[in-house]
Amino acid sequence: MNLSIIIGWVISFGLVVFGIVFDMEKMSVDMGLMMNFVDVQSLLITVGGTIGCLIGSFPMSYLKGVGKRLGLAIKPKKYDPTKYITEIVEYAQVARSRGLLALEESANQCQDPFMKSSLMMIVDANDPEKVRGMLDDTIMFMCERHDQGRAFFEKGVSIFPAFGMLGTLVGLINMLKGLDLTTGDTSALTGGMAVALITTFYGSLFANVVFAPIASALQNVHNDELLCMQIIEEGVLAIAGGSNPRYIQEKLEFMLPKSQHAADKK
Repeated sequence: MNLSIIIGWVISFGLVVFGIVFDMEKMSVDMGLMMNFVDVQSLLITVGGTIGCLIGSFPMSYLKGVGKRLGLAIKPKKYDPTKYITEIVEYAQVARSRGLLALEESANQCQDPFMKSSLMMIVDANDPEKVRGMLDDTIMFMCERHDQGRAFFEKGVSIFPAFGMLGTLVGLINMLKGLDLTTGDTSALTGGMAVALITTFYGSLFANVVFAPIASALQNVHNDELLCMQIIEEGVLAIAGGSNPRYIQEKLEFMLPKSQHAADKK
């Protein structure tokens, strides 16, 4: 479970709600103040309009995977780069003592598809430059797929405030059209102003508290997977070049953050 996004949501929504219901003058909490921020018309304009726009912006085949991507942001797959470095060093030791062909048995037992295909490429005695090109293409296509996966939530970050502003315009128009200066009736003024302000509130809240953290969480998962794939690529190519296992380990550890170096040594 991605605890950071859950904790972030709890803190954000909790403090927003507390800021709404807390009365500074009386130094007390008044839950009745929450009703001032509940408006069905504003929700329909902001949330309904954004959802409709998002549905119209992507094909149905893409929309079917939105729930899966949301689940990935909340419960991401864990990638341990140090584990991959350890495995690559073991493969390097096998290749150095028994030759590259001996890696075929180890490759068939490998659970990671990218690692397995990378090892099989060098076992088949492919040219290292061609192997690098194929691995670079695989990583590039993976990045494009992940960019497309985040597009739904990143687009939501930009669309929610836009529909919040649209709701603001609707509220102002209704306010001005219903304003009657001769009778002094201010009901249209207060109702229209409420819609105008609450829609902006909803747009900013959903964009920055809900959709932005989801997009960031997916970006973090992508960065972790990308680092592991780059470690696999450099490690496999070093094995193909006949490098010393110790050299390979040190080379791959340079790709990790310095804090992780210190933790590993400790």
